[in-house]
Amino acid sequence: MANITKPKFNFTWFYIVVGAILLSTLLFDNGAKEQIREVKYSELRDYVERGYVEEITVHDNGSVEAYIKKDSADRIFKGTEIRANARPMVTTTIGSADNFDEFIFEMKKPDENGKARFDGTLTYERESGFFSNFLWSVGPFIIIIAFWIFMMRRMSGGAGGQGGVFNVGKSQAKLFDKTNTPTITFKDVAGQEGAKQEVKEIVDFLKNPKIYTELGGKIPKGALLVGPPGTGKTLLAKAVAGEANVPFFSMSGSDFVEMFVGVGASRVRDLFRQAKEKAPCIVFIDEIDAVGRARGKNPSMGGNDERENTLNQLLTEMDGFGTNSGIIVIAATNRADILDKALLRAGRFDRQIHVDLPDLNERKAIFGVHMRPLKLDPSVDVDLLSRQTPGFSGADIANVCNEAALIAARNHKKAIDKQDFLDAIDRIIGGLEKKTKVLTQKEKEAIAIHEAGHATISWFLEHANPLIKVTIVPRGRALGAAWYMPEERQITTKEQMLDEMCAILGGRAAEETFIGQISTGAMNDLERVTKQAYAMVAYAGMSERLSNLCYYNNQEYSFNRPYSEKTAEAIDIEVHKMITEQYERAKALLSKHKEGHAELAKILIEREVIFAEDVEKIFGKRPWASRSEEIFDNKTEENPADKAEVPGEEPVKPADCGKTE
Repeated sequence: MANITKPKFNFTWFYIVVGAILLSTLLFDNGAKEQIREVKYSELRDYVERGYVEEITVHDNGSVEAYIKKDSADRIFKGTEIRANARPMVTTTIGSADNFDEFIFEMKKPDENGKARFDGTLTYERESGFFSNFLWSVGPFIIIIAFWIFMMRRMSGGAGGQGGVFNVGKSQAKLFDKTNTPTITFKDVAGQEGAKQEVKEIVDFLKNPKIYTELGGKIPKGALLVGPPGTGKTLLAKAVAGEANVPFFSMSGSDFVEMFVGVGASRVRDLFRQAKEKAPCIVFIDEIDAVGRARGKNPSMGGNDERENTLNQLLTEMDGFGTNSGIIVIAATNRADILDKALLRAGRFDRQIHVDLPDLNERKAIFGVHMRPLKLDPSVDVDLLSRQTPGFSGADIANVCNEAALIAARNHKKAIDKQDFLDAIDRIIGGLEKKTKVLTQKEKEAIAIHEAGHATISWFLEHANPLIKVTIVPRGRALGAAWYMPEERQITTKEQMLDEMCAILGGRAAEETFIGQISTGAMNDLERVTKQAYAMVAYAGMSERLSNLCYYNNQEYSFNRPYSEKTAEAIDIEVHKMITEQYERAKALLSKHKEGHAELAKILIEREVIFAEDVEKIFGKRPWASRSEEIFDNKTEENPADKAEVPGEEPVKPADCGKTE
């Protein structure tokens, strides 16, 4: 069902305008009646002769209207207060217009003093008929009423339209059926094999329900897609719409929310009413956290919470006294932690399908999907690109492919080569190159020493991320950056995290060791190290003094820390000790390899960029192979659905260790 957006109209202004028109008309009419006086024809002639009249209007029916001068009004309207904004007027009836015209002609002649007794204007007007008078008196009200009816019909979408005032409680869901089914299928969804398998089962439930009901089973009522942004939750739902031969209702959680009380619950009822008419069918609610937030977390001072009413109605429709046989609800969210527990229980959302960030093999498959419409050069290495984009979601990979195409088109290339993809990744991670930013020779040397420090330390640490390239060309807010190949570990040891901390501190250590002073260029490094150290001590229990303790992040009562002030002081001491040890370790490594570091810094100043091959020429081959290299060397093609998941571990985002601000 098409979601047609209609223009909104504020009726407050409409009522104000109508009231102002009626009030002004009333005041005008009252003022005019108070300043009009009917006189005899002889009295009018007398007023003209005395010079009291400034304007005369003669109608074809014999009536005359004469406007009196302000300074002469008191002589005629005796005992009547003259309004400041009103024109005093007298009316009478004449017998012959010709005689009156001759009289006025005589009054306009100047006397012996050269002054005329009537120096105003004389006009003749044709009297309007009954129909004209009626239109002038009733016409404005007819126009106002017609305008009001027009606006109401427009807001209501006309006859049978969607949305607006009269249909504000109607569902805004889009309907996809056999006539307008999306072209997206499961072939367009790369990776996420486990999630696709569960979604395929739901589609199969609707296509062949007898296979499952013959054994006494029930069709699941709902499935919740949970995962970070950009992982393909909405894409999976679109693929369901493309694969299933059943009607598919699509709606966002924010579509239920409206300023009017009761609208959200009404739209929920209307949505399921339409779904029952089309059953069996699928109802997809995107970003369900907009209406499914846990109740009672933010009470609205005892008032009626419209969002909670919407949620209550959704809970009733999904699993109330009534049955919705043949209706499967699929919802998507990246905030499953804030959803109401009643919404997540079995019988409403029977399954929670986790759509996580893609791993190495899944990223390779996603690159393959987004590279189909592109004109590629044979030099494009998909394995390298998938290794270089850890932590990227499907949306991020799509952005990389599009950015590479734009870069190639900007350089007037006939095909997209390997360098275009690498430049696209660099731009997305580090930002646009700012070659126009002017740096002095001293600043260049400081940045080169800083970045060379990162490269040197990471080369001699087993668990540090492998180096890709180092540059001192400003990108975004950074004056220089080093690109690494972050490891996608399923579990992370303390030694691995300490090596990463030491590599990050290599820039600040190089400044102090070889320049003799420190700068603000390491602010980003210090921030990352501090956060990592606090996580190791407070959450992972990796300190000696506070070992095997996890001071969990209490989100429900964030104002109350789950530890005492004494423990907080101990955490601070342990964090400072950990960072200091790694900093001294970095300085010792730099002192040991100061010749190679100096050579690296010199090459950086000359070429502004160095690669892993250049570092290998100076320090020799790195003795340790990365985890990604081991996977590719062994040619292991693991099924993502069969991998054991370790809770609490997430893929590491692409690191720009050594980012100098």
